[in-house]
Amino acid sequence: MPPKPTLKTPRPEATETGTFVPNAPRQPPLAKTRRERASSNPSAANAVDTVDTAYLQTLMGYNARRAALSIIELFLERLAPYGLKPVDFSVMSTICHNPGVTSRQLCATLNLLPPNLVGLVQSLESRGLIERKPHPHDGRAVGLHATPKGHDLMVQAEQTATELEIEKTAKLTPGQRKTLLALLQKIYL
Repeated sequence: MPPKPTLKTPRPEATETGTFVPNAPRQPPLAKTRRERASSNPSAANAVDTVDTAYLQTLMGYNARRAALSIIELFLERLAPYGLKPVDFSVMSTICHNPGVTSRQLCATLNLLPPNLVGLVQSLESRGLIERKPHPHDGRAVGLHATPKGHDLMVQAEQTATELEIEKTAKLTPGQRKTLLALLQKIYL
């Protein structure tokens, strides 16, 4: 039996509204691809007068990261004399304000991995900034406490951190700063 002839039906084409009309004339694409624009104007391929970050500026993560980087840069500079990196500062501040806090509590509160905290606690202890004491309610746990040296260091470091944050947020009113802190905390708390 001879093969059945296939009928070729014209492929329907889309109109600008997105509806399909059979046998409609093909519409040129609305926008040229980057390659097409570059090949039609070779000098335009690498020429950017103004960088457009409008889309990125609509993203919470992008804006939060940019603000954090702006503050952290100054933080690293100003807290270098204390020998504290941001994570060291966070751990020491939490220990100072919560004498007897356990490593488990620190990890949960500061979103740290236990193996990362072990080395950090050992480093702070070897610098004489913290000490371990038996936990009063859990015989298996150890509470972390700031030594007098660690406490004195943190009083100065926290004052420096407060001053640099006020400096970096000087464009905000005190009310705006309070609102910004509350809004950011709603994201991660």
